[in-house]
Amino acid sequence: MKIRTAAGKALLMLSLFLLPFAAETQEQEPGPQGASGSAARPNRGPQGVDQSAMYAREEFRLGVQAYNRFSFNAAIGSFERALFYLPAEPLILDWLGRSYYRSGLEEIALNQWQAAVQGYGETAPESLVLRSRIETVRNRRAAFARVDEDSRYVEAGRYLGRYDDVVSWRQPTAALALEDGTAWVVAYGSNEIVRIDPNGLIRQRRRGPLNGFDRPYDLARGEDGKLFLSEFRGGRISVLDSDGQWLYYIGSKGLGEGRLMGPQNLALDEDGYLYVVDYGSRRIVKFDPSGDFIMSFGGRNTIGETGVSGDTFPGLLSPTGIAAGNGRVFVAESGSGRIFSFDRNGRFLGAVVVEGLRQPESLRLFPDGRLLTADTNRILLVDPDTALVSELGLAGSPRVRIIGAEADRNGNILAVNFNSDEVLVMTPIDEMASGLFVQIDRVISDNFPLVTVEIQVQDRKRRPVVGLDARNFLLSEEGRAVTEQNFLYAGYRSAQTDLAVLLERSPAALAFRDDFAAAVRDIDASESRLVSLVSAGEQPFAERLSGLDASGNPLPVSASSLAAAARGIPASYTARWRFDLGLRLAATGLLSGAKKRAVVYVGTGQLGELAFDQYGLSELAAYLANNGIVFYAVIVGPGGAGADIQYLCSQSGGAAMPLYRNEGIAPVLNELALAPSGSYIFNYRSMLPTDFGRAYLPIEAEAYLMNRSGRDRTGYFPPVE
Repeated sequence: MKIRTAAGKALLMLSLFLLPFAAETQEQEPGPQGASGSAARPNRGPQGVDQSAMYAREEFRLGVQAYNRFSFNAAIGSFERALFYLPAEPLILDWLGRSYYRSGLEEIALNQWQAAVQGYGETAPESLVLRSRIETVRNRRAAFARVDEDSRYVEAGRYLGRYDDVVSWRQPTAALALEDGTAWVVAYGSNEIVRIDPNGLIRQRRRGPLNGFDRPYDLARGEDGKLFLSEFRGGRISVLDSDGQWLYYIGSKGLGEGRLMGPQNLALDEDGYLYVVDYGSRRIVKFDPSGDFIMSFGGRNTIGETGVSGDTFPGLLSPTGIAAGNGRVFVAESGSGRIFSFDRNGRFLGAVVVEGLRQPESLRLFPDGRLLTADTNRILLVDPDTALVSELGLAGSPRVRIIGAEADRNGNILAVNFNSDEVLVMTPIDEMASGLFVQIDRVISDNFPLVTVEIQVQDRKRRPVVGLDARNFLLSEEGRAVTEQNFLYAGYRSAQTDLAVLLERSPAALAFRDDFAAAVRDIDASESRLVSLVSAGEQPFAERLSGLDASGNPLPVSASSLAAAARGIPASYTARWRFDLGLRLAATGLLSGAKKRAVVYVGTGQLGELAFDQYGLSELAAYLANNGIVFYAVIVGPGGAGADIQYLCSQSGGAAMPLYRNEGIAPVLNELALAPSGSYIFNYRSMLPTDFGRAYLPIEAEAYLMNRSGRDRTGYFPPVE
């Protein structure tokens, strides 16, 4: 049964949420169509009250409350029962789809949302939001997409150094993206570096020590967070802390060893060695992590060297971009339009690219080994193994001079335009067309009329969008902006992290009980909070780590109790161990904690026959990704991580590693604090009537970033009065 409401509430304020029920004239209206196509029969009680609608309303309320407690299985049960009483009710289908989505069952969620669109009607506002959600979930397949040569990047916005007669900074030469969505821009013309947020606002300026920077050119960051800034006219490298404060110099102006004449682009390899393009001396200068001179190469003394591929090195005439990693150093040569490769000791390996480039300037190395290259007005992706050059996008006319290109944390490319005092923000054209993926994850109404809303913002490839603040969001109720909208929290700013450990209990793992204890000890020594240890036996369970004191508070967890829990008892190791149920249990325990969270699997890396008996591999990956949980694997024993373990790591942004690696496992886990998070929390004061806590109250959230936007709409129940 449906009851007509005011025009502005046509689909949100349904009969099952409004009391009192059932005037006689309303009872004659046709009800919603069930799955079989027949109308749901009203179940009349005393005084003609439609009891089916009443039961459906109560089950729906329970489902919404369970969803906001992260009890997604309980929510699914309640919504399914509500649909039994009111088949095909679109609002129930919408919520059922949300619950299946958060449970990792994306195909079922898509079916529910599609049915909800049919129930709402194709032109309804709810259907517009749902169709966008359906398209996003259906088309994405990877959690953390890389820059793809098939993507075409177009201008989405600009960070302006001057606007009309107002000059903020001049002649940018490089950009360095940070985890929080901001980027340092090196302003050669105004002798400074400025940190700019995703909205284009300047957050910080740094001009160096008392004597200032002297024509800064490029900026690189070490593993410890220190920044290295080349000073072209100063003939030196300034070392800064992670906040841009000056610390000390490396090198000095001149022609001898350790001296520099016009240093430009910089690169750091995985061991912290610094490589400097010394443009004036036409060579590359290498410093160790302490800043001591090691060697120089690529100059006149190396002309005529033969590379491993038989190429003869012509010498560097106008070296520009540089990148280092995976044992190689790549150097761009703007005059010849080539890219050369050297080993870390400066030995010439060969010419990587000999044609297809005009005047390459900057190089940035991606983890997959490809190079992002700025070439006049073009942004290129270069594969050094195949010499394939792919054009990602054009930045204006050929007169534009792009001398730096950097991939930021929101999937954009920052193209540094020296001639126009600006940085172009370039975005894949499909992202521009589809906008942002915005989800209202949770609504907390315990302190009504003060309502707290948790919002998740991602791009269309499931990457978190970071760096947003209050100016990027608008919350509304029934088409009107809410009262007292307050920005409370941004997940990307937090360094708090939670871990749950999943312990394999297979017969093969029994021989590694001491290794399990060592792994848990190292995990506990990381900077994260250890939430639980889950034994993945035939019936997975969370190990009890400590008792309670006289007041009922948990006692501190001792090292011995951790070790004992990690080892488990021999009887718990079984061929019927359940990886899928154990992973679900470990992940579920993280949902109410920190927004940066991870499951750390400890085991042999080879999963048993029952590993995916109830939940498939793709469903587990979706459960992790859809709830912002990273998956790490710590492998004990001689074997490596299987393809299924590797898949979970790649889909969630984690990594697989051996237990006894030289660096230890804690440094990898500590990187979780730097992981991007697209979670944002607001509160506001609702002005809607509650009908003594029985009314379903709608809320809509919109997020904006430059020329992209997205929105979501949902609702909640206030406390019963």
